[in-house]
Amino acid sequence: MDLTRDTVGQWLDRPAVRNFIIGVILFNAVVLGVETSDTIMAHAGGLVVTLDRLCLTIFVIEIGAKIYARGLRFFRDGWSLFDFLIVGVALIPAAQGLSVLRALRILRLLRVISVAPALRRVVEGFVNALPGMGSVFLLMGMIFYISSVMATKLFAQAFPDWFGTLGLSAYSLFQIMTLESWSMGIVRPVMEVYPHAWLFFVPFIMITTFAVVNLLVGLIVNSMQEAHSAEEIEQTETYRDEVLERLKRIEADLGQMHRRDG
Repeated sequence: MDLTRDTVGQWLDRPAVRNFIIGVILFNAVVLGVETSDTIMAHAGGLVVTLDRLCLTIFVIEIGAKIYARGLRFFRDGWSLFDFLIVGVALIPAAQGLSVLRALRILRLLRVISVAPALRRVVEGFVNALPGMGSVFLLMGMIFYISSVMATKLFAQAFPDWFGTLGLSAYSLFQIMTLESWSMGIVRPVMEVYPHAWLFFVPFIMITTFAVVNLLVGLIVNSMQEAHSAEEIEQTETYRDEVLERLKRIEADLGQMHRRDG
C-alpha cells in the first residue's frame, strides 16, 4: 500500500499532471462565465452544465488522490486545505437559501494559486506582510478618523451629501485618497464656498495617498523579496544535500573498489 501511495504521490507531482489541472481550472472558469449568459444557456445550457460537472468531478478525483497519497499530511498543509474547502463549497447543494453558493463556484479559479509555484510565492509574501500591514492600517484608521471629524465640522453645513455625517465624510475622504474625481468632483466645489479648504485636502492627500499607501506597497515588496530569498536559500541547501549525498555514494563505491583490489 505504501508503494501505491508513493506512486500516486509521484504521479500527482509530475509537471504534466499539474499543468493539466491548471488547464481544467482555467477552462472551468470560462464555463462558469458562460453560465452568466442567458442566450448561451438557452441554446446549450445542458452542455455547459455537463462540462461544469465534468470539471468538478476531476477536481474531486484529484483531491481524493491527494488524500490517499498523503494521508493525514494532507490536512496539515494550508494549501491542501484551501483546495479542499474550495472544492467542498461546490459540492454543497444550491438550494434552500444556499443559492448564493452557486456564485462562489468561481472561487475554483483561485486554485491556480495553489498549483502555480510563482503565484503561491506572491500570496505567501503578501500573507507574511500582514503583521506589518496591521500597524499601517491602524495608523491609516487614526488618520481617517481625525480627518473625518475635522471634515464634518468644517464642511457639513454647506455639503451635507458629502460631509453631513462621520460616515459620509469617511467615504468622501476615501474617494479623495484614491484620487477618483477628487479635484473637480469634490475639492473644487468645496473651495468655491471655502477658498482655503485646500489647506485641509492637500496635506490629507500627501499623507494618505503618497506616504501611507506607498508604505504598504513597500512592506509587501520587502516581504516578497524575503520570501524569494528564503526559497533560493532552501533550493541551495537542497542542492548541497544532494551533492553531499552523491559524494558519499562515490566515496563508498571507491572504498568497495579499493577493498576488492586489496
